[in-house]
Amino acid sequence: MEPFYWLVVLVVFLVIEIITLGLTTIWFAGGALVGFVAAILHAPILVQIILFLLVSLILLIFTRPVAERYFNADREQTNVNSMIGKEAKVTVAIDNFNQTGTVLLNGVEWTARSETDEVTIASGARVEICRVEGVKVFVKEVETES
Repeated sequence: MEPFYWLVVLVVFLVIEIITLGLTTIWFAGGALVGFVAAILHAPILVQIILFLLVSLILLIFTRPVAERYFNADREQTNVNSMIGKEAKVTVAIDNFNQTGTVLLNGVEWTARSETDEVTIASGARVEICRVEGVKVFVKEVETES
């Protein structure tokens, strides 16, 4: 009867994975498959559970990062993440000490701060977006070729 329970657990994890498509339970489905095989080979229930936990943990730790990198390679960044690395034009000089500065990016004006406090950036300069925090973008000046 134990192989049947492992088969049910395997199917449940696979159904959850199919519904979510988030690489969340596939690792435990692999562990359940090993538990199922162990049950067919008449291993004691404690061995089956230990194998399930061990295989699930190994799959989670060692294959998840590789799978995440592979499946997310083509994913296009959206929202504020898509702004990072893009160039913008300074419309109001950026001075962190005086808390001034705005940039124009894709027709939208953003409050801007310099990536380093010591650097001020003049109006009209080209900058690159380094990061976004809330409604502020942190920028660095783009070196212009002479």
